[in-house]
Amino acid sequence: MAIEIPSPTAAPTPAPTLAAALRLLQWRSGRVGVRERMLFTERLALLLETGVSLHAGLKSLREQTDDPRLARIIAALCDEILQGSPLSAALRHHPQMFPATYVNLVAAAEDGGFLPQVLQQLIDMDEKAERLRSTLFAALSYPAFLVFFSLATIVFVLVGVFPKFTEMFERIRADLPLSTLILMAVSDFLRQHWAWVLGGCAVLLAGLVSWLQQPAARGAIDGLKLRIPLVSELFVQIYLTQTLRVMGLSLANGVPVVDALQACQDLVRNSVFARFIDTLRLQVTEGRGIAHGFEETAFIPPLVRQMIRTGEDTGNLAKVMTRVADFYDRELTKRITVLSKLAEPVMLLIMGAVVGVIVSSLILPIFKLSRAVH
Repeated sequence: MAIEIPSPTAAPTPAPTLAAALRLLQWRSGRVGVRERMLFTERLALLLETGVSLHAGLKSLREQTDDPRLARIIAALCDEILQGSPLSAALRHHPQMFPATYVNLVAAAEDGGFLPQVLQQLIDMDEKAERLRSTLFAALSYPAFLVFFSLATIVFVLVGVFPKFTEMFERIRADLPLSTLILMAVSDFLRQHWAWVLGGCAVLLAGLVSWLQQPAARGAIDGLKLRIPLVSELFVQIYLTQTLRVMGLSLANGVPVVDALQACQDLVRNSVFARFIDTLRLQVTEGRGIAHGFEETAFIPPLVRQMIRTGEDTGNLAKVMTRVADFYDRELTKRITVLSKLAEPVMLLIMGAVVGVIVSSLILPIFKLSRAVH
């Protein structure tokens, strides 16, 4: 049913609600994310499968959405479709929501006449990528909380608890343990120069952020991610899972290898891995095949090299890439789960040791004082 727009003579518009204000802030400050794209793709695929035309489906989605950012994008898509542009060309004008991989797959689906099927595959791909991100976030959030809680506890004890015992400890300063003397000095420094400490931390943080934005710094960190033992295996698996899944889906739906590789360059946020993808694209352009580039790269696991060579020789490269991506997806989930479970007791032990040192530095001098009194 069409929605009537009130005329200028209608009743005055009520004050905006909190939800509307939050939506407005999101539209002004953020970009449309993966979840919005997944919801858009799922609804559009459902409408197309039921026989609704593309323009009518987009118009229906525009009327149903409550997100002003998404509504603006869908309205622009409707206008371009109405002017005769294909969907892939319309999507290409909104890279903040539809990456090159998405656009290339939609273009191939339009040429082949199987757009609803490809949209469903895109939903599955986004769901797997989102699940991987959620797993990583869940694995890192608890150790990060423990680190923050430990630091907050240490600062509280040094600033709020230690000063109450300082005068008492001065009587037996010569008999105090080394840990107590160190903590007393740190406590005095923090209380007397807290403004300088906060300012220094802010300057260091700003300098670190500025340094990380430099291309040389990003390149150095990206290189370390692929060279540090144990950590490099995890990052390589993450990058390969993302790249091979997109490559497999693209090749299975008729996207040229060069175009698929070009889209994958912006998929992984690692300059070293992006150069690897660019090398693959150049080698494919020169006619040397994609397996050659995988075999020449040191950080690619032997299993991936063998599987890519087998897939290229047998003509099943898309299927092989999808299988390898699914395999690494399962392995990543298991490894991240194990690492997160190992990190919890390790962090608890470290936090317990730090708190134990602080508590012992308080209790031992108190025992000495009590014995001196008696």
